[in-house]
Amino acid sequence: MHEPLAEAFMTTAMHLFEGEQERIEAINVKDQDICDVNRMALEAIRRLDDGSGVLVLTDILGGTPSNCCHQLSVEHRVQVIAGVSLPMLLRAITYRKNDLETVIEKALSGGKNGAVRIDPC
Repeated sequence: MHEPLAEAFMTTAMHLFEGEQERIEAINVKDQDICDVNRMALEAIRRLDDGSGVLVLTDILGGTPSNCCHQLSVEHRVQVIAGVSLPMLLRAITYRKNDLETVIEKALSGGKNGAVRIDPC
């Protein structure tokens, strides 16, 4: 995600889950060359992938993080969801031990169901 969102989302998730979680990383993208972003993402994917694939959550469709990860998804077992929200991230973490398709489904439902209007009483 664009800096400082990745680290902020990670810090919040670790607070809510009370500590470090396995197989989760955050990459803050600054004003960097796309080659640097690709390298950082590829290194993270290699560290995280245990053979079951990697889910990447990015902040906005069409931004450097999502474009970079979309390119990597062609060559690796990587799925990308753009438009991350905290409920989406928390669902992905909660269900991360399931198969990748289930994690994607749960993350997307967290994003959809996590945005609600609160009417005044």
